[in-house]
Amino acid sequence: MKIMIASDIHGSAKYCRLLLEALKKENADRLILLGDILYHGPRNDLPEEYSPKEVIRLLNENRNRIYAVRGNCEAEVDQMVLDFPVMADYMLIPVGNRMVFATHGHIYNKENLPPMNKGDILMTGHTHVMVCEEMPDYVYMNPGSVSIPKEDTPRGYIILENEEFIWKDFLGNTLKVYKI
Repeated sequence: MKIMIASDIHGSAKYCRLLLEALKKENADRLILLGDILYHGPRNDLPEEYSPKEVIRLLNENRNRIYAVRGNCEAEVDQMVLDFPVMADYMLIPVGNRMVFATHGHIYNKENLPPMNKGDILMTGHTHVMVCEEMPDYVYMNPGSVSIPKEDTPRGYIILENEEFIWKDFLGNTLKVYKI
């Protein structure tokens, strides 16, 4: 199974469309969203082509392929308009003999680790910084932000297939590969 993982759309219809175009081009079976789907939050500027209602429409058209976790910008009203679950704090994804603990990052993060075994993977969004970092007991991953990247990282996503994580930008460039 081929899975696309992305985070922090923040209501940008432009970058949501680019994400869904990449989903189609990658021929991914599922899309995992790591939170902050509709709103920009008080610390961020409005993203380009900010239109939460359009993002709702675009994502709901793909509802059967989307799994999501709650970000710090999600609220109960978001679940009322999105046709897929968005209120879970985390999801677990088995990959080979490891477990990926996928969450937004505002609750569980490098400073507040969830329960994990040695070698497991902590995957978050929230920081808007694309990263893959091997820590002493776990691997930390972040796909960055779809719409508001920070620290000079590109807009992009991760592809997970055959126990391999591949970071890509929206031009289709491979930026990093991590093999289990």
